[in-house]
Amino acid sequence: MGGAGLGIVVGTEYGDFTSSRDFAQGFLRRGPAGLSPMIFPNTVMNTMASIVAIAIGAKAPSITVNQAILAGEIPIGEGEAMMAPKIEARLLQALALRKTDRVLEVGTGSGYLTALLARCAAHVHSLEIRPGLAAFGRENLERFGADNVTLEVGDGARGDPKRAPYDAIVLTGSTPVLPAVLKEQLAPGGRLFAVVGEPPVMVAQLVTCTAPGACGTVGLFDTVLAPLVNAERPPRFTF
Repeated sequence: MGGAGLGIVVGTEYGDFTSSRDFAQGFLRRGPAGLSPMIFPNTVMNTMASIVAIAIGAKAPSITVNQAILAGEIPIGEGEAMMAPKIEARLLQALALRKTDRVLEVGTGSGYLTALLARCAAHVHSLEIRPGLAAFGRENLERFGADNVTLEVGDGARGDPKRAPYDAIVLTGSTPVLPAVLKEQLAPGGRLFAVVGEPPVMVAQLVTCTAPGACGTVGLFDTVLAPLVNAERPPRFTF
């Protein structure tokens, strides 16, 4: 995919993306009410612009990078869609990843968020339950050159206890309730981002492990997100 038709400055195979980076920076700062403005390094903003371009190229080639950021969720096949880039940016802000962090991502999808996490952390282990989407995400990550990602086909709705603890865990789909087993897989100081609830009431939450076995939760903002496959559900009442 070349830069033509993306509305960006062409400079590499996928374009220079400088104009899209500046657009995204200004737009993302306005984010959900009540959250502080975000300033991302140029490397992260370039990653954001380029991965959007790569990810939507095969699925929606007529959409520009700027339009993708404005439009929100972009269909990627198999009934799934990319999380809105603005929400993913807020997710990155909340997690405050460090270059030493090990990250678990549940739901690879297009690989867009995976690449952003990889740019900010030491290593990302990503689980995708749909083989077709795993192949799509892997292709995008290989094209981008994200070599600090391990992508596997598997069900991550209960995390990845064999490789825990993690410094950060990200659920890319919503869950009616947050399984306790996910919190148990956080290292001390670890953070978990999840959208919890059911339509029309969902809240993006940040869980922080303050000490072994102790976690605190903060509600970040209201949103709506497609459910995670095999997400834990609250127990049914019986009479």
